[in-house]
Amino acid sequence: MFQALLLALWGAYCIFDVLGPNLFYSGRPLIAGTVAGLIVGEPTLGMAIGATLELTALGVYTFGGATTPDYQTGAIVGTALASGAAGSDAQQIALGLTVGVPAAILLASLDPVGRFLPTFWIHRADRYAAEGNSRGLTLMHWTAFLPWGLTRAIPTFLAALAAQSTVRHVQEAIPEGFTRGMTLVGALLPAVGFAMLLRIMPVRRYWYMLVIGFVMFAYLQVPLVGIAIFGVALAALFMHLKYSREPQQEAANV
Repeated sequence: MFQALLLALWGAYCIFDVLGPNLFYSGRPLIAGTVAGLIVGEPTLGMAIGATLELTALGVYTFGGATTPDYQTGAIVGTALASGAAGSDAQQIALGLTVGVPAAILLASLDPVGRFLPTFWIHRADRYAAEGNSRGLTLMHWTAFLPWGLTRAIPTFLAALAAQSTVRHVQEAIPEGFTRGMTLVGALLPAVGFAMLLRIMPVRRYWYMLVIGFVMFAYLQVPLVGIAIFGVALAALFMHLKYSREPQQEAANV
């Protein structure tokens, strides 16, 4: 129950992060799946499912308010269901993808509902603005997110709550050939996705970053979570040094 509540709150926050004043990229499947894995105690599984769905979601955005598959919630639901499944890591990832992709497509049908319901808050906010009620206007501004968040939180909560009882039936209902195929695809997609990313990234300029990551994984045997945390810290240090030098260069030029 506690994990289901945490996953539901996390699913709602992933939508709020996209709409809110600050952006932490929680709406990306990689981040959503990784944090969901931390909640259920399987961070590597959540990262693998989120990374694979991230490759599916690359270049997909809601331009003009268009509805797209809800890959971040699909990563959360897929991680929650796969965490209680038996079998190897590859089989768990395949199960998570088998559930996560259809869940992302089905949950997209709730997106118009989440976009429509805040209209009532907007009309009430117009009334408060005409009355000069700043407190009511602020309340409408912060609570208008609730129906949009609930369209993700409620399905996530129900799926996570029923994970232990339904995962066995889901595994039995999936044909063995389909599971093997999804396992193979799940193993190939990250390689294809990373190859695509390497073509658009400035690899020739920052080739030493790849060498550091390769040495940490192949020779030092650092877990993927540790490499990811080290990469975030290294990127933060790089950006800090880069932007701290720019004011000094501008002052020197003046």
